[in-house]
Amino acid sequence: MKAFRLDELEAERAANDGAYLQFLRARTMSLGLYALDAGEQDRQQPHQQDEVYLVVSGRASITVGMETTQVARGSVVFVPARTPHKFHHITEDLRVMVVFSPPEG
Repeated sequence: MKAFRLDELEAERAANDGAYLQFLRARTMSLGLYALDAGEQDRQQPHQQDEVYLVVSGRASITVGMETTQVARGSVVFVPARTPHKFHHITEDLRVMVVFSPPEG
């Protein structure tokens, strides 16, 4: 079994000065923690994998393809592979659990 604590993952991500921390990689999926601070720009590009976002904390909008919605703690968003997507109008520091399937390249 592998078990993780969100506070420890956030500390590790912050210590490595990166917006993204991959913390689990398996044959069929990978998991990571993505962080964007209020007012920050999301610079990610479309991925080759399907992905699911679970918002752990914060508030923002996300545009996936041509659709936009507001997200906050507890929101879950599915992004199909190769679909343009961005978080924007980040009004509270955003922390998002990311699931890639298959695992991110």
